[in-house]
Amino acid sequence: MTFLLNLITAAVLYGTPLLYGTTGEILTEKSGNLNLGVEGMMFMGGAVGLGAAFYYEKLTGAAVSAPLAVVIAIAGSFLAGAAGALIFSFLTITLRANQNVTGLALTIFGTGVGQYLGEFMRVQEGTYVAVSNTLKAAFNNSPFPAALQQLPVVGSLLFGHSIFTYLGIAMAVAMGLYLRRSRSGLYLRAVGESPATADAAGISVARYKYLATVIGGGISAVGGMVYIMTVVGGVWNHEGLSGEGWLAVALVIFCLWSPYRAIWGSILFGGLLILYLRMPIDLIPDQIYKILPYVVTIIVLVAVSMRKKRENQPPASLGNAYFREER
Repeated sequence: MTFLLNLITAAVLYGTPLLYGTTGEILTEKSGNLNLGVEGMMFMGGAVGLGAAFYYEKLTGAAVSAPLAVVIAIAGSFLAGAAGALIFSFLTITLRANQNVTGLALTIFGTGVGQYLGEFMRVQEGTYVAVSNTLKAAFNNSPFPAALQQLPVVGSLLFGHSIFTYLGIAMAVAMGLYLRRSRSGLYLRAVGESPATADAAGISVARYKYLATVIGGGISAVGGMVYIMTVVGGVWNHEGLSGEGWLAVALVIFCLWSPYRAIWGSILFGGLLILYLRMPIDLIPDQIYKILPYVVTIIVLVAVSMRKKRENQPPASLGNAYFREER
């Protein structure tokens, strides 16, 4: 029982950053935009989020406010990802550039920017960049009272995670309700399914695409900050985020573009990520363990394609530029 509880706790820890990256990309893809630059945006979010908290603490010293540091880190990482997504939006929506190529370029660009900022901070400080133990606790400790966390079995499972886990779940639920229950969510899905029809109905295709892509990019970047501040421990590591963005893109397919499924899907992927550490088998190389999330995604994609249920398919216009004159 202890082993299972520890495995689930670790899966939630590693899965929480993926939840942000996945829900952000789901929002983007629901508008018909395929942004493969999630990896780059998460790198920028990780570097800027850590830098924002680090320099805020450096400026305030002993008067640092831990809750405010968390808010500053979230805001900094969100703005960094939104800036990257805005560049992507301008190129693909306004200039109608190829979305696949532009997304890959954003990955290279964002990864380079994130690594540059991280190394720049390290060189400026003359040592590694890390927040204090006080701020590490603020980013990693549970917001619930110790009495709830110490309840048998359910205490650690339900109340023992960082505040970002509960914020991520709330965000995924809110996004699901928005897409399914609100008028603007319906308009957004209409833009993703058939932009020509939405345009003819008077819906601003460009506005919905821009907003969904920029906000989705910001949410994904917050996942990069969460990874650095929780999994890595609030210390900059230029290789620490390697592969997280691509896992988020794969998880979008795995959860069939549903924010609700992204909640348990991210925990599952988090568990698969650390399985080789918790259940090592001598005959199975670690590399085999590490590709399990992608193997599971391929299996789900094949199964969904065979069933051909429309609600489980991607938005019809995903990855295609909209040319109004062809309407």
